[in-house]
Amino acid sequence: MKASDIRRRFLDYFQLRGHELRPSGSLVPGNDPTLLFTNAGMVQFKGVFLGQEDVPFNRAVTSQKCVRAGGKHNDLEEVGRTARHHTFFEMLGNFSFGDYFKRDAIHFAWEFLTVEMGLDPNRLFVTIHYTDDEAHALWQEVAGVDPTRIFRLGDKDNFWQMADTGPCGPCSELHYDLRADGERSLPSKEEFEVLGESGRVVELWNLVFMQFDRDEEGTLNPLPAPSIDTGLGLERLAAVLQGEDSNYHTDLFTPLLERASQAVGRPYQADSPDGVSFRVLADHSRAVAFLLADGVFPSNEGRGYVLRRILRRGVRHAWLLGRREPTLVTVVEEVLRVMGGAFPDLRERAPTILDTTRTEEERFLQTIEGGMARFDELAPVPEGGALAGDGVVPGEEVFKLYDTFGFPLDLTELMARERGYAVDVEGFNRALDEQRARSRADRAAAGAERGGGESLTDWTLLEESPDQQWVGWDTTGTEAKVVGFRRDDRRLGLILDLNPFYSEAGGQVSDTGEVIGDGWSLQVDEVLTVTGLTAISGELKGDFHPPSAADDARVHARVEDRRRHDTERNHTVTHLLHAALRETLGEHVAQRGSLVAPDRLRFDFSHPRPVTPDELETIERQVNQAIWDDHPVQWEIVARDEALGRGAMALFGEKYGDEVRIVEIPDVSLELCGGTHLRHTGEAGLFVILGESGVASGVRRIEAVTGPAAFAHLRRKEEQLADVATLLRTTPSNLRKRAVELLEERAQLEELLEEIRQGGAAGGEDVVHEVHIPGPSALGLTPDEVVTYRAVRMKVKDADDARRFGDAVRDEAIRTVAVVAAEQVDGKRTLFVFVTDDLIGRGIRAGDLVRDLAAKVGGRGGGRPHMAQGGIEQPENLEAALASGEQLLVRALEASVG
Repeated sequence: MKASDIRRRFLDYFQLRGHELRPSGSLVPGNDPTLLFTNAGMVQFKGVFLGQEDVPFNRAVTSQKCVRAGGKHNDLEEVGRTARHHTFFEMLGNFSFGDYFKRDAIHFAWEFLTVEMGLDPNRLFVTIHYTDDEAHALWQEVAGVDPTRIFRLGDKDNFWQMADTGPCGPCSELHYDLRADGERSLPSKEEFEVLGESGRVVELWNLVFMQFDRDEEGTLNPLPAPSIDTGLGLERLAAVLQGEDSNYHTDLFTPLLERASQAVGRPYQADSPDGVSFRVLADHSRAVAFLLADGVFPSNEGRGYVLRRILRRGVRHAWLLGRREPTLVTVVEEVLRVMGGAFPDLRERAPTILDTTRTEEERFLQTIEGGMARFDELAPVPEGGALAGDGVVPGEEVFKLYDTFGFPLDLTELMARERGYAVDVEGFNRALDEQRARSRADRAAAGAERGGGESLTDWTLLEESPDQQWVGWDTTGTEAKVVGFRRDDRRLGLILDLNPFYSEAGGQVSDTGEVIGDGWSLQVDEVLTVTGLTAISGELKGDFHPPSAADDARVHARVEDRRRHDTERNHTVTHLLHAALRETLGEHVAQRGSLVAPDRLRFDFSHPRPVTPDELETIERQVNQAIWDDHPVQWEIVARDEALGRGAMALFGEKYGDEVRIVEIPDVSLELCGGTHLRHTGEAGLFVILGESGVASGVRRIEAVTGPAAFAHLRRKEEQLADVATLLRTTPSNLRKRAVELLEERAQLEELLEEIRQGGAAGGEDVVHEVHIPGPSALGLTPDEVVTYRAVRMKVKDADDARRFGDAVRDEAIRTVAVVAAEQVDGKRTLFVFVTDDLIGRGIRAGDLVRDLAAKVGGRGGGRPHMAQGGIEQPENLEAALASGEQLLVRALEASVG
């Protein structure tokens, strides 16, 4: 049975039994910033299980994408070496939210495996928690399982909990016996555990019975509405049903192995030394494709670093197979074909997936050769099994491989183990910490210039344990008392009990303002954090007399309103921009940094390619529409889990307390944020994008302005357009048309110039006469500095074409007289003479020459020194007239000397 059929029949089975079919959640958990990747089917329903989220159904079924390649759940090291470890896998699951419980869960699982899938019941074993007598009885009653096939195990194997506290409960697992008929016998509990460890019995399905709530003291209290969470591994079930002893030999992987074989140029053999590398390529290509589809891009931190590690492990295994060019990307392309039907987003995002994979491969291929050569020096292949040196790769050298050649630590560890070496991980961590310490020291040195102290040692406290309240969300001015101070000549630092000044955080810059005391004032230009308290600092004016107690120093603190409001405008619009980016570019967009200042905003975000002009226009329009819709901006303090359950966006890796502040713009944005904001989006007025650029691999940056700054920017652009229009002798509204005309003229001139360089002329005619006359010394010319006479016949659309030709000659040539006999499309013939400026300065005039030439063809002419024209009435004399131009020019040169 094909894996795609197994998936479909599982989903159909539970849909027919009242389960809501839900799409797979993203591999990036939207409701839990502490979780690296979605690693189980229940993750998308965590808020439901915790009672923080309501859904309009009480049964659900999914085929969930999962990744286990970092953090607590990490199968990366075993991938390719065992039959069943993967970085990416699918978890089929059915869920009950306070509806059915153990009886139905057991019935559904047994019926699906034995009836729908046709598995032999005599090959199935059941494990339960050793205390779960109810499950023990139900497996016999509902499924007819012989009690000798039911094993009671401990908490490690058969008890599940989401965290140290909260919902939890016993679980029950279904295992399949892979032994041949002649080898099978009923095992004891101990023999069963050995069979599981050896892989001859494989776990298929885990049924979690969430029936308790563990409190902070560890007590298990019954839940009022017990729930069900199950997980069935698609890859494992496919291997069983397809009669394979390895997941890699199912139809989920064999097309990928075939593609890898084609790229490498030799067949995959499971038992050969190369087999591991082939399997790693097949496995890692799936994780790469799905992670990129869900908006994870290679970087040096968090989820992006895990993806980079997976990619580079894949490149290294392709390297071991002899490949020196991008290979993983070809296997990823096959993943899109095999899995794109079940997961359409793979095909929709194929260009991004393939481009990013290829780029990352090419980048690592530039350094892997040098890194491998260095590793060979550090860990040479032992001769006769003996280790070189003490058999340990030094930590500082491992760090150099990481820092210089891009080798992740786990990749170096793996390579070292393959050769029998150990890695000095502690030494690597020391080198890494030293690098980070140097970076921190550099930042601290820069910050010291701004006076950013971090402890209270040089402060005078007026209260033993100062209590401070932040009031800046609600007001920009307040009466307060001084609870601490620091004096340094004419600079004064204060700690107030009520603080309205915002200290730089989350990209938003600090406030400035003023503190007014009795006979003195403080111009606040710095806000800093001192041992958990917010302090302000600035220039002192007047006489500050150090108080002895807080009650003796009452002041009025006032934030500079204009700066605060301008900053709030840019902060609120940053939230609107984030929402518009996600809507336009995709949900993979995540904040990577920001600057919220009074005069501008800057937003860094994950995206694999430059944002197109059309996309920028859409984003700008969406943000402005949200501004003009004048949405209210609301905020509240809520429990962290509640905020995440409501879908508030959080930064991965950011540490949040039990309570958080959420800022909501209804129907537009919901984010965790501690900054200050407008009350309504309409106060922002206007939004204009200044530019978009790249700041790192997979990270883009948008810079923008709002309100008066946006209006001023547009005014400057209008003035620039008016200036350009004036230079081009047109109006701003006609500027595009004029630019098109100039570009067309330029193209025509370039074409004419190319014909001149090649000795031809427009209309396909040749130059009829060209001569180089030695320059007269009396004109300050050497014999080598010749004067050129060129006569050309050409067909033109109109006289302007001939003039453009002459202008091109004058711009391009030196010491040249060009005579053009032009025949227009209407049959009119005209004679033109063009003279370069350097000859005009020596007395040569186009008007004089054209009069003599025109007379030879029965016409008259005249004009200016650089360009003149005349009629051609006797075309039969034209060839002779053009040839005579040389002598006319020689006489003109002699006349200018005399």
